[in-house]
Amino acid sequence: MDFQEVIRTRRSIRRYRKQDIPDTVLTRILEAVRVAPSGNNKQPWHFIVVRDCDKKEKIAQACYEQSFVSQAAAVIVCCGQKYPNPYQPHADSCYLIDVAIAVDHLILAARNEGVGSCWVGAFHPEPIRKLFHIPESMQIIMVVPLGYPEEEQAFNDRTYRKPLAEIVSYDSYSQKT
Repeated sequence: MDFQEVIRTRRSIRRYRKQDIPDTVLTRILEAVRVAPSGNNKQPWHFIVVRDCDKKEKIAQACYEQSFVSQAAAVIVCCGQKYPNPYQPHADSCYLIDVAIAVDHLILAARNEGVGSCWVGAFHPEPIRKLFHIPESMQIIMVVPLGYPEEEQAFNDRTYRKPLAEIVSYDSYSQKT
């Protein structure tokens, strides 16, 4: 698929077919995560692939009862570990940027494979931490359900986006309103 089409048609999918994601497809998606860039090549992440129905249901409960999470074929629990970086203005928060880049690779690779995803940042971390025995040194950053969209036309180019003139300026900051 053309990369521009991938990024233009990626959508948050919240309704999934009852269809497993083949291991070969899931591996290609995870490989995109593995090669994501990170500050100083720290790769401060760990991703837990969850296919077990009971565990997916518990994750959905921890995500403020968002039932669509449990209906996905797989749920990825995305974790990151803080690391000191005295050279960055964001210092101890660099790991959040690194994990966000990796998650973006995840959802774009999923879209390229025809697999839907949704960034889920609304969750109670402690039940998820306990369920998967995640060490205190790792922060749960995001939960990403993956599955084949229920709707035939789930991937489309219809979401409103601001025009470039409103979000980009050249040679100095200027915002047009």
